[in-house]
Amino acid sequence: MLLLSAQIVVTAIPFRFWRERLGAKGIGEPRGEPGLVKAEQLAANVEWAASRLPFTTKCLPRAMALSWMLRRHGIAHSVVFAARPEPARRDSDSLHAWVEVAGSRVIGDLPGPWMETLRLGDEP
Repeated sequence: MLLLSAQIVVTAIPFRFWRERLGAKGIGEPRGEPGLVKAEQLAANVEWAASRLPFTTKCLPRAMALSWMLRRHGIAHSVVFAARPEPARRDSDSLHAWVEVAGSRVIGDLPGPWMETLRLGDEP
């Protein structure tokens, strides 16, 4: 349901209305290794659910769904938005989003290069 909700939000609601609901700074425990392990489990759940939907979800709805789950579990994290540098753009997918917990990407780990344009939530 979170993936479907995220897809609707991305499609129908301007960014300024939902950007504050992504990422979370030091909101509680677990931090560090326990938080990272839980985040990886939740990310795997998001990827599993995305693979079973009758439509394709790109990186942003997946990152949003995971961010909402991490907030619910009290895990500090960042949602990162990035763009490929101009010389590296080969197709229409030159934008990307991912989630980091304790400095590690837990969802959206694609080969770069990427130029970070916006980070919401916890600092690396």
